[in-house]
Amino acid sequence: MDLSCKSEYALLALLELADRHSQNEPLQIRQIAAIQSIPDRYLEQLLATLRRSGLVRSQRGAKGGYVLAREPWKITLLEVVESIEGTDSQQVETHRSAKTLEGMVIREAWQEAGDAADAVLQKYTLQDLTEKRNSRQQLDLMYYI
Repeated sequence: MDLSCKSEYALLALLELADRHSQNEPLQIRQIAAIQSIPDRYLEQLLATLRRSGLVRSQRGAKGGYVLAREPWKITLLEVVESIEGTDSQQVETHRSAKTLEGMVIREAWQEAGDAADAVLQKYTLQDLTEKRNSRQQLDLMYYI
């Protein structure tokens, strides 16, 4: 249950868009890539996937770019991961050991772990991550005399 590079980059890009959501300010790919150190071409592919999934919208023109398609508190991390990885990403593969009683028990436990991970990802939204980031930035700025 690792966070893939694709999903991490997608989440980083979406956090930048969520940060500017209230201003309805589109961000261009090169801006997001520079802020988050993501390769431009790779980010372009990820944003195209997120657009097809209905999580972001693109705006054309000189001041164009990408914006969130919905409010950041309505986009869950599970939606993002499923958009990038596919809905079958948590499926447990059947191996030779799955045909035994022990293998079935292991598979059931692994499936339960995947379901628990999905429940956590469903609980968090982009807004939650943005607020956590902002509160930690404030703590980093604080100093004590």
